[in-house]
Amino acid sequence: MNGRLSRSVIDWEQQYRRTVIISDTVATAFVVAAIGGFFGVRNASNWHEKWGILAFGTELLVLGALATTRAWAPAVLGEGAEEFRRLGRSLFTAAVVLALGGIALTSHNIKLWVFVAIPAITLVTMTERYLLRLWLHKQRNYGRCLRPVLAAGSPATVRDLIARTRKFPHLGWRVEAVCTPYALGPGGDRLDGVPVVGRLTDVANHVRRDGYRVVAVTPDPYWTPDRLQRLAWNLEGGDAEMVVAPVLMEVAGPRLHVDAVLGMPMLRVSMPAFTGGPRAVKAVVDRLGAAILLVLFAPLMLLVGLLVLVDSRGGVFYRQHRVGKDGRQFTLVKFRTMVPGADRARAELADRNEGAGLLFKLRRDPRVTRVGGVLRRYSLDELPQLLNVLTGSMSLVGPRPPLPEESAAYGPDIRRRLLVKPGLTGLWQISGRSDLPWEEAVRLDLRYVEDWSLALDAVILWKTLRAVLQGQGAY
Repeated sequence: MNGRLSRSVIDWEQQYRRTVIISDTVATAFVVAAIGGFFGVRNASNWHEKWGILAFGTELLVLGALATTRAWAPAVLGEGAEEFRRLGRSLFTAAVVLALGGIALTSHNIKLWVFVAIPAITLVTMTERYLLRLWLHKQRNYGRCLRPVLAAGSPATVRDLIARTRKFPHLGWRVEAVCTPYALGPGGDRLDGVPVVGRLTDVANHVRRDGYRVVAVTPDPYWTPDRLQRLAWNLEGGDAEMVVAPVLMEVAGPRLHVDAVLGMPMLRVSMPAFTGGPRAVKAVVDRLGAAILLVLFAPLMLLVGLLVLVDSRGGVFYRQHRVGKDGRQFTLVKFRTMVPGADRARAELADRNEGAGLLFKLRRDPRVTRVGGVLRRYSLDELPQLLNVLTGSMSLVGPRPPLPEESAAYGPDIRRRLLVKPGLTGLWQISGRSDLPWEEAVRLDLRYVEDWSLALDAVILWKTLRAVLQGQGAY
């Protein structure tokens, strides 16, 4: 690692940012030109005077909003839901400003640009951003386009960081070196395969000398406020970004805020939002989305129902009691994928259980029918759960709905999963499903409960399609 390597890292970051900016500009221009051209032909007499001005003004307004809300900031490009949250905020801001401008100028054509152009730009730019992100994540899975990280903290917390970066390379970090409270020896000592290059007192010197892109400070008693401040000062003027891991490791996203209290910076953790405007929007989206999906999938559901009837003896649907929000039980509906009497035969298979924690799962479950195996692989058996979403007992996105016997064994911490409605899909669905260890599945559900946002829901729904097509962890 040296300064030249750090320079190459910065180069690919800047190149990727330029690519995003150009793609956003081209996508916006394409939508504006297409809409302006289509409707302008019908109004050819005033095209240059009105339509041309509105089209050009709309594009400038959208690009200006993207720049103002820092939707092109390198720190968010390709990283989590924040990129799409900022993109959505930018386009919403552009729509509001455009509408207010239309009212002020008494323009009769402004509705077209507010209610047609901006939504179309939103759809195209989000699709374009997602495709660019797929390319970036593919490069990172091959070990390219990664930010070299110097981790500094206690061995236990650094090991946790190393494990997470290796498990999720698409996040873009690779721990290249470690500083701990004590250096184990010159050059040769390692922590989970990563060289220990020095003590915590040496962090700034190593960053300046070797050119690491990120300094990840993990918890350790050494890190007092004064020492963190001095480290931040010593890193000024360089290319390194300092990242401090809070003690509340699983709280992130919109709930964390840095405020100045009595002249001191404080990390403020807001309470999880279980009511209010965003939750009302989520409820509307759930029921409207379920109704639309039921109409779209009606022919497929009819075909699946016929295949279930033809394949084996029994009914089309399987009904099961599950536990929902606030511990209330409801009846979950699925397509039947097992032979009749499968529940009674479960006790005989208990010694073959391959599920983690409280879950009962078998990769080759003898109770599953031939059609049922296909339905499970591609999650087609879960389509009737859209009825549960439509009636309000479930959500499109949320934690996995547990069985009553599972929830009865929950401790106080795991019971937080029941603070929100269970979901047809969720973080567990896009992260491996049944292949996940029990602790990881619980952690993902709790993370969703703690850090929920509309943007996170949108990302999960988008990724669910790929997870379903791949069939990973579905059995």
